[in-house]
Amino acid sequence: MKKIVIQPATRLEGHAKITILLNDEGNVDDVKLQVIDLRGFEKFCLGKPVEELPRIVTSICGVCPWSHHLAAAKANDAIFGVTIPPAAKKLRELCNSLAYCEEHILHFYFLAGADFVMGPDADPSVRNVIGIAGKVPDIAKKVIRARWLGAEMLEIVSGKSIHPVTAVPGGFSKPLTEKERDTALPLAEEVLEFAKFSIDFAKNNIFPNYLDAVKSLGIIKTGFLGTVTDDGTLDLYDGKFRMMDADGKFEDFKYENYTDYIGEHIEPWSYLKFPYMKKVGKLSMDLDNPVGVYRTNTLARLNVCDKIRTPLAQKELMEFREKFGRPSQLTLLYHWARLIELLYNAEYAVQLLKDPAITSKDIRVPVTPRAARGIGSVEAPRGTLIHDYETDANGLVTNVNIIVGTTHNNAPINMSVKRAAVDLIKNGIYDQGLINKIEMCYRAYDPCLSCATHNLDGRIAVKIEILKNNELIDTLTNF
Repeated sequence: MKKIVIQPATRLEGHAKITILLNDEGNVDDVKLQVIDLRGFEKFCLGKPVEELPRIVTSICGVCPWSHHLAAAKANDAIFGVTIPPAAKKLRELCNSLAYCEEHILHFYFLAGADFVMGPDADPSVRNVIGIAGKVPDIAKKVIRARWLGAEMLEIVSGKSIHPVTAVPGGFSKPLTEKERDTALPLAEEVLEFAKFSIDFAKNNIFPNYLDAVKSLGIIKTGFLGTVTDDGTLDLYDGKFRMMDADGKFEDFKYENYTDYIGEHIEPWSYLKFPYMKKVGKLSMDLDNPVGVYRTNTLARLNVCDKIRTPLAQKELMEFREKFGRPSQLTLLYHWARLIELLYNAEYAVQLLKDPAITSKDIRVPVTPRAARGIGSVEAPRGTLIHDYETDANGLVTNVNIIVGTTHNNAPINMSVKRAAVDLIKNGIYDQGLINKIEMCYRAYDPCLSCATHNLDGRIAVKIEILKNNELIDTLTNF
């Protein structure tokens, strides 16, 4: 048996390796994406005043701190039993949409884009953001400015674009002045123009060149999870969960009841949990007959929602469905869906900034510590994010459970990578371009592994390989 190890996995947040085992004929026997980060936020948040968690959990990830910040703030609202003022909700939603714009631009252009602009078989020395900048410098300048605009608007609205402290239990810590709104609005309109350019450019110059790959690479059949309003509209800040099976049938439920619908499985070879559809009773990642597997993130959200509230994104959603159906199972379509969401968030940010109510000074209600359980959820760029806290009578944290978008996608990411490896590697023949195509399957999910690694059972699995003269002579494990 031969082993192929892709380490480190490239162009993603966090650290992982892909281990591919070939049988004696040189065909794929098994594949595992092994996550070798470990953060442990669920443990060291214990004993802290619960109102500190919205400030602590932003350090889980520097790419999507706003998602953790807002989910933690919502969990705090539930702990304290309060409903925040309308202007506070609008400000939180505005920051969420601005952060989305930044993140989706980052992933599409900086992390995934090189596979399409430079080509999946291009030399690794140019198959990166520097190579993109050299090939299309005018677009690269637009990309950098658009990301700067997002950060600048977050600075204007909240005072801080990274590791925010602005959402607080009961609301928002500062009102948005009319002057700040008037400063931010033209910046948001410029980001909207960039979002329109991005999807038009991709549809005309990128996606048509890769439709064969889209329809063949890493395809698996799973269910999907996302958040919608009561009438089925896509919502990234609040709403109810919609769990859709692989055939398109779905059930809606309150996110506070997530433990009735989502189970959490563990494997000793990864520090990521494996969530699954609890009602089916088990998880199986068999490529031909998966059980309990569902996906989150951009493609999942477009599959589960009935419509999008902004006109340009809604038009794109309808075109997307006409081309690919509902639900679409094509893994690489996560990128197309990501650009539709970029357009939606840019449109929605402009709408919110034009809403006169967003400058109201009524942005916070008082809170009082109590013993309670509070669950907060938002749709993070990488998928459904759940923060579940419990406190004692003094408001000190006694229990924490966090499920992030990449954790939901752990099983399907492993399946997509395995599917690609099985389809591409035959008779032991492979090259760097083929290996990169396998990596493209996890990049589609925009995984953030530093967000996703949390210890479930109090035990850290460790495997030590002992080598002599570069030959493996012994392996020690504690599992």
